[in-house]
Amino acid sequence: MQTKQTVNEGLKRAYLITIPAADLTAKIDAEIKKVAPQVRMPGFRPGKVPANLVKKMHGEALHAQVVNDTISESVDKLIRDEAIRPAMQPQIALGEDYEQGKDAEITVSLEVLPAIEAPSIDGLKLEKLVVPVTDAQIEEALAGIAGQNKSYKDAAKTKKAADGDQLIVDFVGKLDGVEFEGGKAEDAALVLGSGTFIPGFEESLVGVKTGQEKTITVTFPAEYQAEHLAGKEATFDVTVKAVKVETETKIDEEFAKSLGLDSLDKLTEIMKAQLEQQTAGLTRTQMKRALLDQLAAGHSFEVPGTMVEAEFAQIWQQLQQEAAGEEDPAAALKQIDDEKDEYKAIAERRVRLGLLLSEIGQANGVEVTQQEMSMLIQQAAGQYRPEDRQRFVEYIQSEPMAAAQLRAPLYEDKVVDFLFDKAEVTEREVTVEELQAAIEAEETAEAAPAPKKAAAKKKAPAKKAAAPADPAPAKAKPAAKKAPAKKAPAKKADATEAEAKPAAKPAAKKAPAKK
Repeated sequence: MQTKQTVNEGLKRAYLITIPAADLTAKIDAEIKKVAPQVRMPGFRPGKVPANLVKKMHGEALHAQVVNDTISESVDKLIRDEAIRPAMQPQIALGEDYEQGKDAEITVSLEVLPAIEAPSIDGLKLEKLVVPVTDAQIEEALAGIAGQNKSYKDAAKTKKAADGDQLIVDFVGKLDGVEFEGGKAEDAALVLGSGTFIPGFEESLVGVKTGQEKTITVTFPAEYQAEHLAGKEATFDVTVKAVKVETETKIDEEFAKSLGLDSLDKLTEIMKAQLEQQTAGLTRTQMKRALLDQLAAGHSFEVPGTMVEAEFAQIWQQLQQEAAGEEDPAAALKQIDDEKDEYKAIAERRVRLGLLLSEIGQANGVEVTQQEMSMLIQQAAGQYRPEDRQRFVEYIQSEPMAAAQLRAPLYEDKVVDFLFDKAEVTEREVTVEELQAAIEAEETAEAAPAPKKAAAKKKAPAKKAAAPADPAPAKAKPAAKKAPAKKAPAKKADATEAEAKPAAKPAAKKAPAKK
């Protein structure tokens, strides 16, 4: 095998590998001898088929296999011998004029990772914006829980039901006078105005009294989940067994115990922890963005264009998907297209930060343990259909680039945590609004490309893709062994939609559950 470098410009490299025909012929002959004992042919005893007949029968397939294996081995040897650190998978091509019996010429084109001097991590200073949890916030959260756990008491029998009142009803649903399956319930609890039942059901019961019987007519939505009911007109014979009115829910020891807790103090403690957790995520985002800003400002080096292009492709795909969901998709698409250069600058920044964090991690012994990697793989496999999960695990285990892509966000988070520990951190108490404003200001700064000359900084639009919390540069996607297809996620309906289309099953013995 002979190797000649043909390009060495910046981070771009190209090589010409020549594999002598004699080497390929020798490998093909060796492969024929290897498989000959396994070949079966009429007129010959097992394992006694002549090599020339084996070559005639299987030579073409064996030749293709040997060439592919030799190319792979040659490229691996080139990378080892030249100590190359590929940024993405190399582009490999066999000469168009190659044919069996001739030398094979292979061109290998790639970009290498830049040589980055391990940055000094001394002198990092970060401000941690902390949102203290107030008694008022805890009380508001407790009130919210109480609102979700309303209690009702019987109203006077002369009381006419209104929105917000709870009815206890029996009902029987019929299509063309015939009772249908799933349309019957006893002692079903229904809060008028909640949107729990199909449109028209609750509205028809406004004004009823305890003991009243009423037949109502409603039409199932055209997109109703039960096909035999979709779009059909139905009647419901309803018996109102009770009209109840909401009572004040006292937030006391009894209320806490009704939620399965030991005491009100325990409930308060849990609510405080939840509120602290909510703001802790925002605080980490703010600190991480500030850290990335410092790193980005202090380091400038050439980054592989292929990595930037791959990262930009991911950003662009996300932006197009978001634009397609806007009220005016054409206008949204035009807006992002007008700002294409800014998004390319974001992609370059992400790649540079990802490489920088990787270098810091390697220089300081930051690692993702095997146990952590196994957990990552299992979590990712959980997104696939059960029958595809093992195939996904095998795919990740056999494809180093795919494994690296899965590992990158966790690795970079660990590097960030390492830098947090090394930095001089000062705390400042702020409100939630101030913390969110600080994050948005950092997003705008990250989204805007560095001006090449004095100019007013352009404010990023609302839909601008912010610089990443985890600036993992895009990895090359493996060409071989396609990962199993993900199952299509169930569409998540918004609150209005979920409440408008419940069960017209009105479910047995209880109000239909919301989707």
